[in-house]
Amino acid sequence: MKLSIIICTYNEKDTILPILERVHSAPLLPGWTREVIVVDNASTDGTRELLRQTAYENTLVLFQPVNQGKGTSVRTAIPHCQGEYAIIQDADLEYDPHEYPLFLELVEREHPAAIYGSRTLGGRAIYKYAANYWGVRFLTWMTNLLYGARLSDVATAAKMVRTDVLHRLKLTGAGFDLDFELTDKILRAGYEIKEVPISYRPRTVAEGKKIRPWDGLWALRVILRDRLLPRSQVIEAG
Repeated sequence: MKLSIIICTYNEKDTILPILERVHSAPLLPGWTREVIVVDNASTDGTRELLRQTAYENTLVLFQPVNQGKGTSVRTAIPHCQGEYAIIQDADLEYDPHEYPLFLELVEREHPAAIYGSRTLGGRAIYKYAANYWGVRFLTWMTNLLYGARLSDVATAAKMVRTDVLHRLKLTGAGFDLDFELTDKILRAGYEIKEVPISYRPRTVAEGKKIRPWDGLWALRVILRDRLLPRSQVIEAG
């Protein structure tokens, strides 16, 4: 079994090498291997130069010619994923790759279509900003209401999806909206999303956090839009 790890980066020169080291040193379950697909979204702070100097095995580095957003970078990586499952790993240090076994244990028990790492499962509130916490709670509630789900953290970046499902989804998002479009279309296609509790080390805007309040409004628009899409715009037939 192989795990495809997608890392999208934009101006993360201080964390890109540490996160690559953590991804490659992260434990996997027996019988699992990894491949890493890094997509740099036209960084201007030296991240690209650092990536050109790396030489990890089983690692593909792709360079976007211009800044096209995180969603476009994820969609660029998907066709290159050859593992049975693919997980999105942010290029900062907020999410810990050493928790991959939590996902893989659930894979081996249930083989679900998707597994999300929840930052709020069990009533936790690990956030720097109250607005972020309550925004995530609202967007999660709205997703559960419209899609019949029982998620606790729809906005988590730690999303693992079965690669055959990922290849069939008709994703169009260019920015952070893809995080929500991905959830919407997995659920609209009739798949269940499982969750595992994960640790989370949020950073502040001063430390490089890129999410802004208007991203939440855009996410709400995507959630409402996707509920009304015909199935032909959700997933490839087959």
